[in-house]
Amino acid sequence: MGKNLRAGLIGLGMMGRHHARNLQALEGVDLVAVADAYGDPHGAAVGLEVLPDVEALIAAGIDYAVVAVPTQFHRDVALSLAQAGVHTLVEKPLAFDIDEAVEIAGAFEKAGLVGAVGYIERYNPALQEMRKRIADGQLGEIYQIVTRRQGAFPARIADVGVVKDLATHDLDLTAWVAQSPYASVAAASTRRSGREDEDMVSIAGRLADETITNHLVNWLTPFKERVTVVTGEKGALVGDTINADLTFHANGEATTNLWESMASFRGVSEGDSITYALQRKEPLLTEHEAFRDAVNGDSSNIVTMREGLHTVRAVEAVLASARDGQVVSLDGPAGES
Repeated sequence: MGKNLRAGLIGLGMMGRHHARNLQALEGVDLVAVADAYGDPHGAAVGLEVLPDVEALIAAGIDYAVVAVPTQFHRDVALSLAQAGVHTLVEKPLAFDIDEAVEIAGAFEKAGLVGAVGYIERYNPALQEMRKRIADGQLGEIYQIVTRRQGAFPARIADVGVVKDLATHDLDLTAWVAQSPYASVAAASTRRSGREDEDMVSIAGRLADETITNHLVNWLTPFKERVTVVTGEKGALVGDTINADLTFHANGEATTNLWESMASFRGVSEGDSITYALQRKEPLLTEHEAFRDAVNGDSSNIVTMREGLHTVRAVEAVLASARDGQVVSLDGPAGES
């Protein structure tokens, strides 16, 4: 192996502190510079000078950067890094709106740089294993993907509603697990906590490959639930991302010994169930390993900025659908602008 990669981090808040911890422990990488206009409130970067801005971070001579500033600042910080030729991992969502996301993705592609988005849920052991098994054909043709992301009101809540804060994860992981982008969404939302933004949403979607999807997302539920269910012709996989458990329920495919009118429908019967024992590794560490590997030439396990752009489009479509009461189509495949 050659020299360690020199990494920089901008943003030392709620998420930035976890990025700092993982970067400091990451093999083959040295965290050499951090920046935050408000200092280091969590003591996440002891021993490092806290620089004031992205220009100072770039001047430290870094190979790649992690951006964990508030979403409204993603565009300016990311474009500065692209202009300086620095590979960059941007916390989710990629940008505040579609236009900014298009601009960021285009800048990194034009510069030939590795650009990725920090959708941590993709790196949950249950979902990584689920996607692998689906790709290997364990479920056969995919029919439906259902997600439930429900829980109590989070103390860290910022200036967004559940769609941009939470549903964005489900929209990303669903398109990723199915390996197909969204074609259309229909959503209904409500506000029950007295805030301006929505705190509960129900989304029905259709992917480009005709898979149908459903997503229940809220922070008004007095228990925590993070579940992804993928149903296909050979059975169903159920991922519980809180416990990193994955369970397979097989379609028993028993021969039909029924009268003729029923025999024409090849139905589903309950078969064996198996829960897989998975290696429970911190998803954020897996995300950082994937980005380090991408900078070193293997970009097979990152969330690309094009994918991040598609998710921003899907988020905006959900918000428009909930507002107008209409089904909203996402024109063209992922990434078209």
